[in-house]
Amino acid sequence: MSERTSYAAQPDLHADCGSCFGLCCVALPFSRSSDFPVNKSAGTPCGNLQEDFRCGIHQRLRDTGYNGCTVFDCFGAGQKVSQVTFKGVSWREEPGSARAMYEVFPVVRRLHELLKYLAQALDLPAAGPVHPELRRAYERLDALTHDPVETLLAADADALRGEVNPLLLRASELVRAAVPGRKKDHRGADLMGSRLRGAKLRGASLRGALLVAADLSGSDLRDADLIGADMRDTDLRGADLRGALFLTQAQLNAARGDARTKVPQELNHPSHWAA
Repeated sequence: MSERTSYAAQPDLHADCGSCFGLCCVALPFSRSSDFPVNKSAGTPCGNLQEDFRCGIHQRLRDTGYNGCTVFDCFGAGQKVSQVTFKGVSWREEPGSARAMYEVFPVVRRLHELLKYLAQALDLPAAGPVHPELRRAYERLDALTHDPVETLLAADADALRGEVNPLLLRASELVRAAVPGRKKDHRGADLMGSRLRGAKLRGASLRGALLVAADLSGSDLRDADLIGADMRDTDLRGADLRGALFLTQAQLNAARGDARTKVPQELNHPSHWAA
């Protein structure tokens, strides 16, 4: 891969629903809540899944109570399992493969999430000193996602995350060290519902922080580490998240923002955000 090529921009790490067998709509369970209007067990197709594996209410998910669907991201695992692991043969064409397909999908999804974070770190020039280790970890995980079902099901995703996390943390520290001033440390903090409007959080660590319904409107979150932060209903109106580390589209989709919210170039303003 060319040094000028973005790792995180690779198609393999972005969901391609047209190449997937609707795995998130079948393999995963959900319960009636503010995120879903009904109960569904794992391995049971959602009632909105069509014969072509597309969602029949995709444009109306939020209007019909399926908010949870709009914030889910498989990071490209759906098409990997459908087209690579099972070689393009769907669970409808080969019902005998269904159970294994449903079991392996969450595993590959976790691996692809790790790949996404590694890719983002590899795209950070300031993290150059740790790039060789990041690249080796990326290549090893990527090779694993191409392995047979049996190997994937035997993979210890928690152990792999434990190996990758120190590299991501080092990359984060290298980037944030260049940010002027003292950086706040809210790693793993419970900030649920906190009033942080206009907070100066540039270069802060918010790794794994609970930010549910927190008011971060107008806050400076540039270069802040947001890996694993729970941003459900977080108020990001007018906030500046440019350069935010390990921020995902799913986190933005779960939050509230508006046209004034500044997001990293590779991410998009969710369609449900206020104008």
